[in-house]
Amino acid sequence: MPYSHHSHSGQFCAHARDTLAEVVKAACEKKMEVLALTEHMPREQQDLYPEEITAGYSETMLLEIFSRYHIEARRLQGTYSPTMKIIIGTEIDWIRPSSQGFIEKLLSDFQLELFVGSVHHVHGVPIDYSAELFEEARRISGGLNERLFEDYFDLQYDMLKALKPPVVGHFDLIKLKSDDPNTSFADMNGTWKKICRNLAFTASYGGILELNSAALRKGLKEPYPGAEISKRFLALGGGFTISDDSHGADQVGSHYRELLQFAEEIGIGQITYFEKGSATKDPRFPNITTATTELSQLKSHPFFASCTGR
Repeated sequence: MPYSHHSHSGQFCAHARDTLAEVVKAACEKKMEVLALTEHMPREQQDLYPEEITAGYSETMLLEIFSRYHIEARRLQGTYSPTMKIIIGTEIDWIRPSSQGFIEKLLSDFQLELFVGSVHHVHGVPIDYSAELFEEARRISGGLNERLFEDYFDLQYDMLKALKPPVVGHFDLIKLKSDDPNTSFADMNGTWKKICRNLAFTASYGGILELNSAALRKGLKEPYPGAEISKRFLALGGGFTISDDSHGADQVGSHYRELLQFAEEIGIGQITYFEKGSATKDPRFPNITTATTELSQLKSHPFFASCTGR
């Protein structure tokens, strides 16, 4: 059963392309069976991205955009219900402790069915947007990569403890704009200890790590998270799902062949997915449950004949 638990559209995300309907149509045409819609949560005025500032966005406008997203997502969910299961959620952004109340209210007000827990900012500075902003965050951390990495994983730990996200998004995103995005975290003693702490906590509450193919699309050798982190989580009994983190219709299912090959090589035998169901383990989402597919079964699905690769 092919699926993605992380997606965006240009209709509701300033750095993406295409309408939400076009993204959903592309997923249906590629025979995807479960698609989670996870447009970015609204953010405070101080956290607007450069393209949002240029477009004249405000905190109020972001909330209005999210409201329109929710309406359109509900429409598409009904339209495609006979052929594809759509789960309506959001990708949250943990920026500072005050993020918690805002996120919890958002989940409640919109009765969302899922959320992806992500960290895109350290010290209030975006760390995956540009090399210049990454360098600014590193400067605030003391000018050293490893110190910035430690600060990132500490912030992620705060998010994990406060929110227990069902899906943990691009676990090691901090590597993307670093000097060597293919570097080994295991060689950094302080960073690796924090990574292992975060993985152990995620496994303890049943959180799922996404294998995110966007890293492959952006030229990295491995997806998020890389092999050393994925193997550690696997040893802890943790579960994995797959996501394309698409930001446009042409990125739906992008690099999924490589993603499944990676999963097979590191020993992942089952992939978890979310679906409608009453046997929920998270009371915040009473109509959503999880199931698993054998990796071998997933690889044989006709969907992968339509996937793009490198």
